[in-house]
Amino acid sequence: MTAGLIGKMRENPAREALNGAVRELQSALQPEGCWAGELASSALATATAACALELHRRAVVRRDGAPGRGESFRAALDWIAAHQNQDGGWGDTVDSPSNLSTTVLCWAALGLSPSPRHADCRRQVDAYLGRELGDLKPATVARGVVAAYGDDKTFSVPILTLCALTGRFGEGRDAWEGIPPIPFELAAIPHRWLRRLGLPMVSYAMPALIAMGQVGHFHRPTVNPITRILRGLARRRTLEILTAIQPRSGGFLEAAPLTSFVVMSLVGCGQDRHPVVDRGVRFLLDTVREDGSWPIDTNLNVWLTGLAVEALASGGRLSRHLPPASRRRILAWVKARQYQGEHPYTRAPAGGWAWTELSGGVPDGDDTPAALLVLGRLAERDSHGRVVDADLCRRAAAGAAWLLGLQNRDGGLPTFCRGWGRMPFDRSSPDLTAHALRAWDKWLEELPADLQRRLGHAADRARSYLVRTQRGDGAWTPLWFGNQAEPSLENPVYGTAKVLLAGHVRSGDRDELWQAALRRGTAWLVSCRNGDGGWGGGPGVSSSIEETGLAVEALAARHEIRPSVDISGAIQHGVDWLRQATREGTSFPPTPIGLYFARLWYWERLYPVIFAVAGLERALSRKKQDID
Repeated sequence: MTAGLIGKMRENPAREALNGAVRELQSALQPEGCWAGELASSALATATAACALELHRRAVVRRDGAPGRGESFRAALDWIAAHQNQDGGWGDTVDSPSNLSTTVLCWAALGLSPSPRHADCRRQVDAYLGRELGDLKPATVARGVVAAYGDDKTFSVPILTLCALTGRFGEGRDAWEGIPPIPFELAAIPHRWLRRLGLPMVSYAMPALIAMGQVGHFHRPTVNPITRILRGLARRRTLEILTAIQPRSGGFLEAAPLTSFVVMSLVGCGQDRHPVVDRGVRFLLDTVREDGSWPIDTNLNVWLTGLAVEALASGGRLSRHLPPASRRRILAWVKARQYQGEHPYTRAPAGGWAWTELSGGVPDGDDTPAALLVLGRLAERDSHGRVVDADLCRRAAAGAAWLLGLQNRDGGLPTFCRGWGRMPFDRSSPDLTAHALRAWDKWLEELPADLQRRLGHAADRARSYLVRTQRGDGAWTPLWFGNQAEPSLENPVYGTAKVLLAGHVRSGDRDELWQAALRRGTAWLVSCRNGDGGWGGGPGVSSSIEETGLAVEALAARHEIRPSVDISGAIQHGVDWLRQATREGTSFPPTPIGLYFARLWYWERLYPVIFAVAGLERALSRKKQDID
């Protein structure tokens, strides 16, 4: 940033805020070398876990005659009742407006308990659903849930299955009337056949596909005799597959909702003794919080570590913020998280990173570039700037090639696997694509010549994808982040900021279309600043620490390349807003901007700290340099 811009800022108070944010982030660094945050407690996760545990307990009582323990179920219902919104429903976090899906799940969980202390809560949720749906008849509830998700059955069927298993849809075969059957027999098709045909399996949904398909077949077999026979024959084989892909922790994707759906479905078709159920129940009991709630996922430690290192490095002062011993620990920790063989769950090849160090993680297209950037930041280099660790270069080459293999035909990067772009797991995303561009650029000179050539071609295709997917107003829309107050529930501020941070990539210097797109994106980001000086998820959306930090970081990066009075003014207002919003670097209230599978909202305790550090650090940097 130029001296003129620094001179216009009230620098000392801003630096005090930055120093406070840095201290907060440093304090979250764990001794083993990673950052550990905390995901929001989720009413949806808590309701599903409560139902799974209670249905399992009742099955054990019927089987063994023992009374069983229901403490976790009762504590979960107490938490649910205590966090009901005033309108009678529930949102995905305690800071979220009510939505139909979460409210239906809480309604189903409350239906399992006759406790009088929850009577008022039950009356309020009945009134909410009555207003939203018209009545509480099973067919009406089923139509409402299906309509909310359209053609995507990966979450509508689990919700309806839970309603049937908890008795909300009545008893017997009729309770399953409005629930679409799931072709769980597809899971028995050998993966190599699907690969040869170019048909990617929705791997993250496979546990639910198997378990919910089986319970639906158990209670309401298809009338087609051939399909009924095929599904009967596939039961044992698909249960074997389910057992094989369950991680050591017992939690599929480390997610309480997915694991709960599997547990309750198997219990619901007489498989309460199955090892998958035992391990799933153990996972739920191991991950419940002291207040009786569950988050949607156990942790995001790999992702947070990547974000934290980039934030601390954004102003070129990483060595000042992290002493050598800490840098070595972080480097070793991130290196050890790379998958060295084919993933047993998704069949992803070696070379990628997941969002967590836990066994339920899956390598993906956002955490892999985050890890590669960490390795590049922390690598020991010689006097010529070359990485001296050959093993580190080998790992980086494997990660870069892994991302290369993920690239879709449209030039963009998806999350888990290449595909047709019809579902979130295989759809290209601007933010992921920009992240991959940065990671490739960071390591390009350290890679073998052949891989360099291939990555150069891939980068050209990636930039072309970003140019094509830029909105008419100049913004880009991300995939896994949104904003509850934005009319479309999207977060173009996040998406645009992430693409602009890739604007320094050297291979795009002479790409005129790319440079023009970056100029339009910069102008859009400047224009959508709120009157209070901060940014929300889009124009007119309330400002947040996360989104303002992202916008300030991205604009400061653009100002380094193309200085502008408009950009400098926006940065100054954003820095002032961050100072005030964080109370000079002492308070960091989180905002639900994260999106999980099926558009489940979450906040993460460290997001506002990380994004505030990144924005303030880059804005207040005194050096003109290519930061990344």
